[in-house]
Amino acid sequence: MGNFKGHALPGTFFLLFGLWWSVKYPLKYILKKKNKNVCYIMSAKGFHQLEAAEGIVKAAFALIGMVAEQFVPDGPHLKLYNYEEKQWNHLMNWQHGTMYLFYGMSGLVDIMAHTSSAVPLAMDRLMFSTAAFVEGFMFYYHVHGRLMLDVHVHQLLLVAIFGVAFCLFLEVFLRGNLGLELLRTSFFILQGTWFWQIGFILYPPNGGAEWNLLDSNNMMFVTMCFCWHFAFSILVVAISYGIVYWVTHSKLKKEQPVELGLLKSTEQDRESEEELQDFWK
Repeated sequence: MGNFKGHALPGTFFLLFGLWWSVKYPLKYILKKKNKNVCYIMSAKGFHQLEAAEGIVKAAFALIGMVAEQFVPDGPHLKLYNYEEKQWNHLMNWQHGTMYLFYGMSGLVDIMAHTSSAVPLAMDRLMFSTAAFVEGFMFYYHVHGRLMLDVHVHQLLLVAIFGVAFCLFLEVFLRGNLGLELLRTSFFILQGTWFWQIGFILYPPNGGAEWNLLDSNNMMFVTMCFCWHFAFSILVVAISYGIVYWVTHSKLKKEQPVELGLLKSTEQDRESEEELQDFWK
């Protein structure tokens, strides 16, 4: 959708997933390092179910996006070619729908890879990487013939998209690498916030001031603004990691004395039993 809502919808999708990963991956790493299973969801079986649930959410988001692109009032309504006017019908919506389609396929592969042993586990990252690559490929040919600033903001978006695709491709071979997972999370948050920023630049809501799409100074500012968005995404991941580490460390520290107390009481019970056995002998 070539409007503000059409950019806010995918932006929200990427932002929510990025924020969730900024909690999930540090938590998984810290608990694995300390060899602790604080809850069922962090066990091996629970984690597979969590990944499958992510796939369901991803597929649902993709389906919502495809339906929205087709059936908005000014959408194509599943009509690819207009025979009356003899031209393609709303190709921008069809392109957006194709991007959502591949993310939906990625969600389905996630579900199969984590619920069936018939699908290799690495396929989830491979299909996810493919979906991100297709998104970037489509966006590269999405802005031809547009005004200068419109083209530029979408070219900057490609940095985040191909960053995600590259990280996911490496994760096919380096699964569980925290550095790659957090970098991918940063790029995902960046993609989410930048989609929102594009919406505000190209389609200012509530009658906001319009940007001059031919001003070179605006291009300079937008490039700098993109770097600020990236810095913000890295900061979010860092803060999230710090909070998760602090909460986890505090929780495990409180549990240690209880565990030690239980061990001591067990040893004392054993000693008492042995003393009673010796006494009755």
